[in-house]
Amino acid sequence: MPSPSLPNTDPIELHPVDITPYRRGNTGIDYVTTLETGAPGPHVMVSALVHGNELCGPIALDWLFRQTRRPLRGTLTLAFLNVAAYDIYTPDDPHASRFVDEDFNRIWDPLILDDPNRDSTELRRAREVRPLLDSVDILLDLHSMQRSSPALILSGPLEKGRVLARQVGAPPLVVTDTGHAAGRRMRDYDGFSDPASDRNALLVECGQHWSADAARVALDTTVRFLRATGVVAPDFGEDVTMPSRPQVFAEVSEPITIESEDGFTFANPWMGSEIIAEAGTLIGHDGDRPVVTPYDDCMLIMPTRRTYKGQTAVRLARVLEKH
Repeated sequence: MPSPSLPNTDPIELHPVDITPYRRGNTGIDYVTTLETGAPGPHVMVSALVHGNELCGPIALDWLFRQTRRPLRGTLTLAFLNVAAYDIYTPDDPHASRFVDEDFNRIWDPLILDDPNRDSTELRRAREVRPLLDSVDILLDLHSMQRSSPALILSGPLEKGRVLARQVGAPPLVVTDTGHAAGRRMRDYDGFSDPASDRNALLVECGQHWSADAARVALDTTVRFLRATGVVAPDFGEDVTMPSRPQVFAEVSEPITIESEDGFTFANPWMGSEIIAEAGTLIGHDGDRPVVTPYDDCMLIMPTRRTYKGQTAVRLARVLEKH
């Protein structure tokens, strides 16, 4: 199913960077490049373009490729993933290139990846990059959002994800969650979501898809991530880092998965990260069924504009701690 189009209501401040110089790479996988240092250290990967209309990630990777200072230890992989979707991006219909056939970030379940009866543009690409992903110790997956919501880290369901988020230090909002009913994300693939594994991953939502701020957050977060993993010098990227702010940690108590064929209607134009003071406050309607906040001080995480059956309408979260 092609990515459904949405009316665009946000200014387009970013434009696609040319990634064709990085096509050949050096891994045998188009648009994937690995930089080996020869010094002991983790295999770290920064990925962009899991969704083809999220422009801040390729801007950050393009910036990394242009740097003369190289990694000091370990291995760094830079990966542009759903390039087929990126290739069809147009500012005239910018939401339509999220994917080609299916969401690249809902297929990272071995049962799907190994199913010989399943095929799509996204599955073929996932199967191509999977062997390399299996060798990655620490992943940063760069994304952006439909709405003008504050940037946030999705740290996954485990304490190790929260620890890594503290080490990176930005964006300030860190959300612990288990993902979507519609399918498993890449950040939750294999050892990344296994408490017995040392492998770790963060997914960062850098801001609204086409805002200039999203590109600044992507650069800042990428630099901080590379410093935290130790693959670059502590002063790497000083010219693109932003001032630190206190972190807030929240935990998703439940995702609201849309069940009605009639879709979901929000009661207010929520942008995301709002904290609703009183339990029982109306969030919206799933078809005719009212959905209300289940507890006081309920935070709304990433309300969607794709309000049809099977999608996550919004995630409800409690604030756990502030640093």
